[in-house]
Amino acid sequence: MSKTKNTYWAHVDLSQYPDMKVPAPGPQSKEWHARCTRYFKGLSSQVKLFPVAFESGYGCTLKDVDGNSYIDFSSGIYVTTLGHCHPKITEAIRKQAGSLMNAHDFTTPIKARLMEKMAATLPGDLKGFQLYDCGTAAVEAGLRVCRAATGKPELISGFNDFHGKTYGAVSLAEFRDPAYGPARAPGSHMVPRPNPYRPLWTKADGTIDTDKYIAFYDEYIARATVNQVAAIVMEPIQGWGGSVIPPDDFFPKLRQYCDEHKILLMADEVLTSMGRTGKWLAMEHWGVVPDVVTLGKGFGNGFPVTAVAVREPYKEAIEKISASSSYGGNPVACAAALACFEVIEEERLLDRALHLEQLAMKYMKGMMARHKIVGDVRAKGCLMGIELVKDLAAKTPFDQAGRLVYQKAFAKGLAWIPAGHILRMSPPIVMEDEVLIKGLEMIEEAIGETEKDLGYTR
Repeated sequence: MSKTKNTYWAHVDLSQYPDMKVPAPGPQSKEWHARCTRYFKGLSSQVKLFPVAFESGYGCTLKDVDGNSYIDFSSGIYVTTLGHCHPKITEAIRKQAGSLMNAHDFTTPIKARLMEKMAATLPGDLKGFQLYDCGTAAVEAGLRVCRAATGKPELISGFNDFHGKTYGAVSLAEFRDPAYGPARAPGSHMVPRPNPYRPLWTKADGTIDTDKYIAFYDEYIARATVNQVAAIVMEPIQGWGGSVIPPDDFFPKLRQYCDEHKILLMADEVLTSMGRTGKWLAMEHWGVVPDVVTLGKGFGNGFPVTAVAVREPYKEAIEKISASSSYGGNPVACAAALACFEVIEEERLLDRALHLEQLAMKYMKGMMARHKIVGDVRAKGCLMGIELVKDLAAKTPFDQAGRLVYQKAFAKGLAWIPAGHILRMSPPIVMEDEVLIKGLEMIEEAIGETEKDLGYTR
């Protein structure tokens, strides 16, 4: 699929990106960062590794306070899926903020229109909704819905999943922090999930054996739970875990297992929904409709709005969980989310994301053949990953290389996401072909420099 320049971004000369006027982080970035972090604490790893101060963004570009211009391969960590400051979304927010900003959970026309759009657009019979202001709040609500709908207390998630930073969500995540206490929340369990590059169980031909994962779940539930499992909760594609895409047969088999054992299937799509992977929901790639789904990040394209969506048979359970919140469903949030649905439809951006996936995979497979430390590459839509290893046969994670590649590419003008030895990429799905390739070339250049620095050249 080819694409002419969208008229929204037509005045932006993308050939001028990146444009690094001073070595980054520059002097003004350092000054602003020092002023801010005197008080602001708890920074992400990507900021600690490259403490730049951003001033503005437009489309698939960012500019820092020193005048440096970057290509954005992060989307504000999976958030600005439709690019920075999309004019239609910006105008929807501006217009609504000028008339009504909050009315608790009373009905407003903009909320009603959003509910109708969600019901008409999301797959299957996902027809019950509640709105929140962050992904973790939506996840916690979804967990409560699962318990209320089934009357069962236990929950199971997958190794290396990430669901948020409140106690219930963290209890279902591969996340270590002593501040959360000595144990997971009661009834919280974790099991291995299939990673095609690092499989636990394989068939005779060496391919991953998803049947053995399902069989293990059955054994685990029988032996390690009290057989009161309300739901299996998983990210369709792992974000924090490194853009890990499961085999195509895994979720259909898991859906069947849940149905046979009267267990709900909850998909945490805070990161993967709203076109990021080329579908409204990533689970659509495998023809699976979860019982409970969370939406976030790209749902408001930067405006803090998230949702929990529930299938028709279970939607009344939302009434049982004290679901309302102070900011969830405020009119401005609803205006932003509705505009995002409309932009994706009007600009055919689901197709665009799939096109960018094909373009990226073709380039990254070549990169894998050219570099000694690139063990695996993967993409689903504009959710992409490159796994760096010390040894191709042993697949030993190469965290040092990951940090160096991240910093080198950022210094060249690529704003993106680290994850230890896995390089994560989430470019806006409005990105031009030539800009995507330019960003990948910058990553490859950084990989080559890192190999040379660490003595890993062929």
